[in-house]
Amino acid sequence: MFSTVLVANRGEIAVRVIRTLRRLGIRSVAVYSDADRDAPHVTAADIAVRIGPAPAAQSYLSIEAIIDAARGTGARAVHPGYGFLSENTAFAAACEAAGLTFIGPPAAAIDAMGDKIRAKQTVAKAGVPVVPGSDGIGLSDDELTAAIDGIGYPVLLKPSAGGGGKGMREVHRPDDLAAALASARREARGSFGDDTLLVERLITTPRHIEIQVLADRHGNVTHLGERECSLQRRHQKIVEEAPSPLLTEQQRQAMGAAACDAARSCGYVGAGTVEFIVAGDRPDDWFFMEMNTRLQVEHPVTEQVYGVDLVEAQLRIAAGEVAPWPETPRPQGHAIEVRVYAEDPAAGFLPTGGRILALREPDGVRVDSGVAEGGVVGSDYDPMLSKIISYGRDRAEALHKLDAALAGTVLLGLGTNIGFLRALLADPDVRAGNLDTGLVGRRLDELTGHELPDDVLSLATGLALLDLEPAAPALADPFDIPGGWRLGDRAWTTRRVSLAGREPVEIRYRGRAADAEITIDGRPVARISTSADGRHTHDGVTRTYAYARDTAGVLWIGRDGYSWALRDHEALDSTSGTGAGAGGPILSPMPGTVTVVAVAEGDRVTAGQTVAVVEAMKMEHALTATVDGTVTELRARVGTAVAKDAIILVIEPAGGDAPSQAQ
Repeated sequence: MFSTVLVANRGEIAVRVIRTLRRLGIRSVAVYSDADRDAPHVTAADIAVRIGPAPAAQSYLSIEAIIDAARGTGARAVHPGYGFLSENTAFAAACEAAGLTFIGPPAAAIDAMGDKIRAKQTVAKAGVPVVPGSDGIGLSDDELTAAIDGIGYPVLLKPSAGGGGKGMREVHRPDDLAAALASARREARGSFGDDTLLVERLITTPRHIEIQVLADRHGNVTHLGERECSLQRRHQKIVEEAPSPLLTEQQRQAMGAAACDAARSCGYVGAGTVEFIVAGDRPDDWFFMEMNTRLQVEHPVTEQVYGVDLVEAQLRIAAGEVAPWPETPRPQGHAIEVRVYAEDPAAGFLPTGGRILALREPDGVRVDSGVAEGGVVGSDYDPMLSKIISYGRDRAEALHKLDAALAGTVLLGLGTNIGFLRALLADPDVRAGNLDTGLVGRRLDELTGHELPDDVLSLATGLALLDLEPAAPALADPFDIPGGWRLGDRAWTTRRVSLAGREPVEIRYRGRAADAEITIDGRPVARISTSADGRHTHDGVTRTYAYARDTAGVLWIGRDGYSWALRDHEALDSTSGTGAGAGGPILSPMPGTVTVVAVAEGDRVTAGQTVAVVEAMKMEHALTATVDGTVTELRARVGTAVAKDAIILVIEPAGGDAPSQAQ
């Protein structure tokens, strides 16, 4: 076994790999960029080496810097985690050339499976069924269009390189094809440095099921059952479970055998995943999609059900051991994982960011986390923060434990999907196991359309009263309390509170924090009582809340896994240059980088026209005008780094229309 292993990654996967290394008595080496100087994976490792500035291209994607770090620390092997260089043929070859063991498959296997077109061709020769689609490498737009004529709509455009849903586009009509091709190529080029596309028949109501395989250096191959990964947004998984509630034992064995055949077809070594698409109404109709030549994000559910540490298995395979897995792998119980992201589900899952002001991770379940309280989540890397994994004797118990864990999770200071995940797990079809990859998209409005609760608004009011009371002078009139009211006459004070993207709510209140009356938008609501430890009584119901304030004056409140960012309306009005009266600005909906500016000053634009594209955390967002008008000012160029709500350009509406806002 290796004495020292370098982990060429960051975040939760780096922490998770280091945990196994420590258990096995192997010295761990972490690498970090300037953005991650104080990150949890840095403090978890025995040694940490700086490899460059924040941009991934100059740090985590720098083969030279990582090889130098391994050599300088005496590492004998490199674990790539997932993402970054984990499926990079050149990196695997560079490790071998440097005398380092790459804890993953041979470069030839990565090369064969890393290109989706070649992968389909390779596994098809081994008898594995593949999705009907284009057959050729480096096809032009015209050639892809011709292939679609033979397949028929709807179709799915996919980058040949890379994965994770980046650059994938569904196309349902010929009129949408040109724009989809351009967008898919642009995102593929930006994410993987390769804009080669393929096209496949779009299978409606599909389920995404994958098989975990293990292969040693001596020709032995096995599988550890399947994972159901059908709950996705933007073609990226957010909930995974094992086993699938769909498959029978016969179907499981058939897919498992096909996955092993796919691994053998490319000379695979190590832990890998063969992904299949399954017709939800016809489970016997399943097709190979791709093979991920690395550890998967969702590997913990397999570990929980099969009792196998997959990172340890990777290490032992890389060290040359024969079949380091159970002789007869058998699943026990059920496991479900959710991915916690820095994103806003109500805004189409746009990435968020900021400083983590409060963090409490749940007990009684497995948590793989890469963040800490006080850390800053920026736009340089993927927005996944952590994973929460529950295990039960059956699916119902695992769901119950996971919901309780999410309810007990606190993460304040930036928007997350934690509350959304609770709502998703409570969906009747999810609870019944009736899953498909389009479910989240169909239910998005009902999963995110929750009203701002009265008790959260009243807590904000109670906390404001707490702020006022200590400010009273020691010798002040006890009946004259700051805040615009007197205990004697019980005068009412009015305050307006805003939640991002919502109209301000008017709150009238009188009393003290320990005993006040409030109305919300004219509705008599409740008596409230608030204490500094977060205990708050609203209309006779007492709960404990988490809360924190950021430097911009935003009050973050957390309850039952949900969080709200509130500020008073006056603070919103004082934000210069971003309000509705700023003359038609197009604002960036997220922190990121401008990748496209499609107009110039003086250009006429029409409502719905794309004027710019902002990319952050490997995600593109097109900005469109909502009115006809003229571009009067450009404030950003391609390559400009922008903050959330930064003005990209300004449109003067035609004929005095209302100002345009970012879409």
